Order: sequence, then C-alpha cells, then structure tokens
Amino acid sequence: MSDASFLTLGIETSCDDTSLAVLSGPREVLSSVVSSQVDLHAPYGGVLPELASRKHQEVIISLLRKVLSDGGVSNPHRDIDLVAVTRGPGLMGSLLVGAMTAKALAQTWEAPLIAVNHLEGHIFANVLSHPSLEPPFLCLIVSGGHTEVILVRSFGDYLLLGKTRDDAAGEAYDKVAKLLGLGYPGGPAIDRLAKEGDPKAFTFPVPLGHTRNVEFSFSGLKTAVLWAVRRLEQEGAPIPVADICASFQRAAVEALMSKMRLSVEMTGVERVAISGGVAANSALREAVASQDAWEVYIPPRELCTDNAAMIAAAGYDAYARGLRSDISFSPDPSLVLAE
Repeated sequence: MSDASFLTLGIETSCDDTSLAVLSGPREVLSSVVSSQVDLHAPYGGVLPELASRKHQEVIISLLRKVLSDGGVSNPHRDIDLVAVTRGPGLMGSLLVGAMTAKALAQTWEAPLIAVNHLEGHIFANVLSHPSLEPPFLCLIVSGGHTEVILVRSFGDYLLLGKTRDDAAGEAYDKVAKLLGLGYPGGPAIDRLAKEGDPKAFTFPVPLGHTRNVEFSFSGLKTAVLWAVRRLEQEGAPIPVADICASFQRAAVEALMSKMRLSVEMTGVERVAISGGVAANSALREAVASQDAWEVYIPPRELCTDNAAMIAAAGYDAYARGLRSDISFSPDPSLVLAE
C-alpha cells in the first residue's frame, strides 16, 4: 500500500474523552479532535460511566464531521482506507459507542476495520512522535487505570514485565488530590503545586522500591498521605499542601523509576519509552530524561492522554502486518495487552 495516500480514521472512546483522528500513512496526523468531559465529571470527583457513554453519543457525529473536514477528506467512501477503533480496555458503555460507530462507518464506506488494544495505542503514541523508535524497547504505560512495564519485542509481540498490585499511579494522584481538596483530575494539580513545595518535607515511603520484582503498589503511599493529613488536623496545624504534593510526587516517581531501572537491568534493553496520561507529569518526564545511559523516548503531552491519533497509528501498523478485525467483534473492558 502507498503510505502517502493511505488514510486511517481513528476512533477512541475508552473512557471520558471522545477523540477522532485522520492519519496519512504511518505517522502524519492530518487532523485530530478531542472532546473532554472533565467539567462534566469534576463535581463527582471521578468518571461516571453512564454519563460518559451518553456524552460520547452526543458528540461523536459532530466530531466526525469536523475531523474529516479538517483533514481535507471530502469523500470518505473513496478516501478512507481503514477504520481503527479502541476495543478495550475501558468502560463498556464508552467502548460500545466507539465500536458501533466504527462498524457502521466501515460498512458504509466499505473499508476494512481494525479493533485496537488501547494500551497498544499508548505505545504507538511514541511511534507517532519518534520515527527512529524501533523494537526492542521498554515502555512504561502509566495512567489513571494502568501502571505496567511492557517489553516491545516487535510491534504486535509484547511481554508484560510487571504491573501494579492495586491502584494505578494516576488513580493514586487523583485520590491524593481529592484528599487535599484539589479537585478532579488530580494529576495536573499535584504536579503544579509540587513545584512550589519541598519534596523532603515528608518521608513518604517508596512502594516496593527495594524488591527485585517488577511490580508496583500505590495504596500504601496513598494511605501514608492520608495519615499525615489526619495527624496535622488533629494537631490543629496548617496543611502544607504544596509540601505534601511535592513529597508524594517524589515517592510516586521514584517508585516508577526504580522499576524501570530494574527492567533495564533484567532485560539489557536500554531503549526506554513512557506513555499514558501520567507520562505528561513533569517530574516523571525529567526523571526519565535524566537517565544518560538510556535511549529515551517521551511523547508530547497531547499524545500522552487518550487520543485517536495513537489508535490510528496502532491500527495502521496492525493492518500493514496483515491483521484484520471481523465486523462482529465485541468491545472488551478487561482486554489485556500481554501476559
């Protein structure tokens, strides 16, 4: 197939962001649109699945029109060569909106269909932004729902080195932010305030920092922050929010970095990428970038959060490898990338 003329429509609705993108060849993003639901869910302190799926239904067709127009696609029946959509993991209702839209479009336009693993999409956020990135490499996928280290042996061939035992890193950020009254989503607020605080003000533990297994746990760190806040409240002392944010972030980032260093040691692979919403965190980006012995790949922040461009890129690569999805595929909220 001709890379320059091959157009992929990507659709991403795994959680609370509705996103569509048109991709030319493997990497050129012609257009990309994202409709955020942050304001809708903020009063509840987290994503309400039913509200999320309803909002996807409300906006997806208008976003489709915009992304095609912005991408210069006047005749999608003729011009769109592939439809790629997130199959899972994610929220079932949200996934269904994207999947049913993709199926309808693929049938209408007589285009092939690829169902994409959302986590593979996050890996391909790096491929989009770094043409030189080739397997093998390690990828830390870290978001509100996932924290895991994947060895990318080749595209489509993935080995899970380790994952979280409990909370994902992004979930811990949100819960600590809620405890401190910082609103939702919590990650950006903590990252911003941490720059004003003392990371050594509180000696929060680095979860599993000294074990020889690639595994994560953030529930204990979250509890340590809770008890520190309660102790200060009982003493009638002011809550040094910036210091707590800085100290929490220091421990969380070191937990992630310690397991990445272990993964490099275990595999001998020094080509390292990060992805997922928490990959937008400034402290994590700085920590990874400072590893002089590694060949580091960090996507731009707009490709860290959920987006359809990465889904289109993963779909394009799968299609180029000869994969196809049947129109009868079902979304899978618990879909895994690798065992």
